[in-house]
Amino acid sequence: MKNITLRLRTGVLAAVMACVGSVAMATEFRSSDIHPEDYPTVLAVRHMGELVAKRTNGRHSIKVYAKSALGIEKDTIEQTKLGALAMTRVNSSAMNNVCQETTVVTMPFLFNSKEHMRHVLDGAVGDEILKACASQGFIGLAWYDSGARSIYTVKKPIKTLADAKGLKVRVQQSDLWVSLLEAMGANATPMPFGEVYTALKTGLIDAAENNYPSYESSRHFEVAKYFSKTEHSMAPEILLFSKKTWDTLTPEDQKIFREAAKESVVYMRKLWDEREEKSLATVKAAGAQIVEVDKASFQAAMKPVYDKYLQDPKLKALVARVQATK
Repeated sequence: MKNITLRLRTGVLAAVMACVGSVAMATEFRSSDIHPEDYPTVLAVRHMGELVAKRTNGRHSIKVYAKSALGIEKDTIEQTKLGALAMTRVNSSAMNNVCQETTVVTMPFLFNSKEHMRHVLDGAVGDEILKACASQGFIGLAWYDSGARSIYTVKKPIKTLADAKGLKVRVQQSDLWVSLLEAMGANATPMPFGEVYTALKTGLIDAAENNYPSYESSRHFEVAKYFSKTEHSMAPEILLFSKKTWDTLTPEDQKIFREAAKESVVYMRKLWDEREEKSLATVKAAGAQIVEVDKASFQAAMKPVYDKYLQDPKLKALVARVQATK
């Protein structure tokens, strides 16, 4: 009887210790985003976290810090590389100086439609660029939409390339973005996203460029009411995981994270399509003017940008594959 009791106690103790060990090993991975709490990219990563938590029985979870709570994109990229952050969602242009292959999807007028972009990113080219980031300390998990970026102005609409000449336009902190706007004849002004509203309102800059949801959620339409549909870029968002942190995961958990990230893309795209429609309706109702432009004149000015950033034969080949994708 004593032996049976001892075995029972031993079994209970082992079970308790196993539970304690499981809890001790549970990890909350921090992820960063510059956008508001209700933005599609933020919601998509949260959805990914729910999938991860469910499939690891609560061992792992993801906490998303939105609205630049952990820094601007440049800062969070560095934090992720060092392993101080597990994940970050940034625009692909923010990675151009870190992983040169991301330059390809940032090139102006590369994609001819949203459907073309998604088809490319879901295929071999998209996967190849994600994998290229590993050598720089990042695991590329997924591509999210960032819509078509256009220029919006304070004082006058832009209809032709000549209208952009001399305008001070806020751009992302990216060399390629500076070159893109300079090719239009504008004065590119790199600036963190959070400073743009005040800069537009005070006249520090004349214009900025972004997609409908960012134009709306940032309230930039309140101070820059002319939204000219240049649609000069569809540079996607990229979801990155710290390689340092990734290498601590088991192969099974890595598989769970990869699959959850891929599934979050479908979720994000649904939210994105809905958000674009809603944002466009919101800014129109608030008095923003959506202006059609002579897009061909802008496209013709981009040759210097392609010549400068696609000198590497490998990058040229990737662009050719994108353009050949139907």
